[in-house]
Amino acid sequence: MARFELKLPKMGESVAEATITNWLKQVGDKIEADETVLEVATDKVDSELPSEVSGILVEQLFAKDDIVQVGQTIAIIETEGISVSNEPKQEIVAPVEVAAIEKTIEVVKETLAVPTNFSDSEKFFSPLVKNIAKEEGISLAELENITGSGKEGRVTKEDILGYVAARKLDTRTNIQEPLAQQRTTNNEQPKIPVSVNGGDEIIEMDRMRKLISGYMMASIQTSAHVQSFIEVDVTNIVKWRDKVKTAFEKREGEKLTYTPIFMEAVAKALKDFPMMNIAVNGDTIIKRKNINLGMAAALPNGNLIVPVIKNADQLNLVGMAKAVNDLGNRAKLGKLKPDDTQGGTYTVTNVGTFGSVFGTPIINQPEVGILALGAIRKVPAVIETPEGDFIGIRQKMFLSHSYDHRVVDGALGGSFVKRVAEYLEAFDVDRDF
Repeated sequence: MARFELKLPKMGESVAEATITNWLKQVGDKIEADETVLEVATDKVDSELPSEVSGILVEQLFAKDDIVQVGQTIAIIETEGISVSNEPKQEIVAPVEVAAIEKTIEVVKETLAVPTNFSDSEKFFSPLVKNIAKEEGISLAELENITGSGKEGRVTKEDILGYVAARKLDTRTNIQEPLAQQRTTNNEQPKIPVSVNGGDEIIEMDRMRKLISGYMMASIQTSAHVQSFIEVDVTNIVKWRDKVKTAFEKREGEKLTYTPIFMEAVAKALKDFPMMNIAVNGDTIIKRKNINLGMAAALPNGNLIVPVIKNADQLNLVGMAKAVNDLGNRAKLGKLKPDDTQGGTYTVTNVGTFGSVFGTPIINQPEVGILALGAIRKVPAVIETPEGDFIGIRQKMFLSHSYDHRVVDGALGGSFVKRVAEYLEAFDVDRDF
């Protein structure tokens, strides 16, 4: 008999941990190769974790709701016959972030290394004071700046111990204040008392709703949200889709919705206005090389998630339709992978699906813009012709653009959404798909 360690694999870029949501196999259960053993959840998606071998589950190292780091052993499976080892895989699944953090720690240690020899100083320090300084990690520069109360201004034992106590207090304060701020950012704000009557039902938020709540509050507190709205005549798009949708599905095996057409226009506009395809990191701006469009999609439980179409500007309409349908369908089935939700640079959400004319969406951090697509409606409109103006029935919709006013001014935000509208209104009704 051999023992196989079931480890948490790498779940995608920047994903370093996952929460165990359900054990599908219990100790003593027989497991076939590729059979799902447990379900885990990252901060983006839920995933199934299969076994790489056949055998008997003999040990569960974590319980439901425990948080597991990438590369950690979750369970032990006892196999028959040839000894099975998954040790070589440790290098593959170990998160890059851990190595980076360890390297950073070493650099910090070297940078902050305190000299053990204080002989370079022109001041006199007693052996006792030097020993305390070494033990407490006080640098020579710090020691020289301590005001001494002894003869000729020398630093006494009481002076240095008082300095140590004050420094520790300052450290605790500096740590606790950001942590308190972070707890507030993570939606753990002071709760407003709510009265509950006898007939009221109390429903606990599920994990995904708690995460969404935290993301929304963090985004509002991070970005200075401002909106621009523009009405678009999409009559040509509606006519063209009605004309080709049957042939499109017959040839490509995919349904043709409005979403890929809109995504195509957004990708073009982002190429025209690359400063909408950015992220903010403190006082610096990161200009993204790739255009990766996020699209809000529904999960099986009704919550929303934002899978990402990578390199959207490189796709033709057929490729865009296939990507939109694939991500949308897998979202509905709960089959998205962690990588499917990573790397977005700009997001589009279709509020028109629910009949909304327009909305004011919240930015998907760390992006700086999000576009809401309103419902397409038949409305009376003034049509300009060489023979004069007349009233006609047109298909129109609103585009609602939310953007981060810290780095995107009204001129850029408004020009971008106007360019999207121009691409949509100039849609060629004779184009092929």
